[in-house]
Amino acid sequence: MRRILALLLLGMICIAAAAAEDMEEDESVETVLERLTLREKVGQLFVIRPEALCGELSAAELNETYGHGAVSVTSDMRDRYAQYPCGGFALFAKNIENPDQLLAFTEEMHALGNVRPVLCIDEEGGRVARLGNHEAFDVPRVLPMGTIRKTGNPEKAYEAGRRIGEYLRIYGLDVDFAPVADVNTNPRNPVIGDRAFGSEPETASAFVIRYLDGLHDAGIAGCLKHFPGHGDTATDTHTGYAETQKTWEELDACEMIPFRAGIGAGAEMVMTAHIAAPKVTGGELPSTLSYTVLTEKLRGELGFEGVIITDALSMGAVTEQFSSGEASVRAFLAGADILLMPYDYPEAFEAVLAAVERGEITQERLDASVLRILRMKEAFVR
Repeated sequence: MRRILALLLLGMICIAAAAAEDMEEDESVETVLERLTLREKVGQLFVIRPEALCGELSAAELNETYGHGAVSVTSDMRDRYAQYPCGGFALFAKNIENPDQLLAFTEEMHALGNVRPVLCIDEEGGRVARLGNHEAFDVPRVLPMGTIRKTGNPEKAYEAGRRIGEYLRIYGLDVDFAPVADVNTNPRNPVIGDRAFGSEPETASAFVIRYLDGLHDAGIAGCLKHFPGHGDTATDTHTGYAETQKTWEELDACEMIPFRAGIGAGAEMVMTAHIAAPKVTGGELPSTLSYTVLTEKLRGELGFEGVIITDALSMGAVTEQFSSGEASVRAFLAGADILLMPYDYPEAFEAVLAAVERGEITQERLDASVLRILRMKEAFVR
């Protein structure tokens, strides 16, 4: 424990020194944008698994849940990052061994590139907690959100968000892919369940707001998920097609209530769901790839001005229908800013780059997304 405290103190000193250096430079995000090359701008659009920089791994190997986990940044990974830069990394259990290793790893990842990568993790509490459920970490074990909702006290959600945010910051993380803003209205739902704050949208909204407040007070960015609501589905987008049969009016009267509340509370990010909404879009296209859902509804009707991030593009609901390149270009054109974990990162990167070079993605559209990402990093990446 003394060693961990010493490391934490050293890390805090280094962070303070880096922050002082940044303040002296006083470089605006617009200036940062101007100095980025086209490849660096495209890279900012991607948050990837660390393994995606391991050139010796196949796409199938690096996308495995448990095997082939990168736990440090190697020289080969640095070389590959120079070829395929990215905006950030998403960490999973296979990237985490113990406190000393994680502290060193997050420091190494933050040091990559000209713009510090954003480090993200799924740390909701309950069954989705990479650190909270890891036996090597002495951190608070936070109850499932459904259990917290049963207390009837939104301040319990604040405590959950604050406690999680505090230990994420200690270990060098910047973004928590939480809170879950879904309304769990379908008892056959195989993926949301007690990850959500229940089945009543107004009640869920109060808990979503306070959880988000807790993260913010700990210095961690939050992410509302999974838009436009995964709570009324009967299948899992990790493995294949899922849909909601609700109209937009029905979604707006239920699923949108917690999302509107979270956006009003200052959520930096909204994560899209791969569910189809045929009565909204007129087809079976995953919402992640739908201009109607992302731009017309989330940006337009809900007025969200922050960063739109896709759910993992390596999930079955996407990969069963589209290549990594096609899915990434479609998601960006639909309105996404960050493309999360495409199945084949080099293919996705080159496809987006080619789309910019041929004018399918305009320079204005690219710059607008990169600016949103840089502003989020300015506030939360240390």
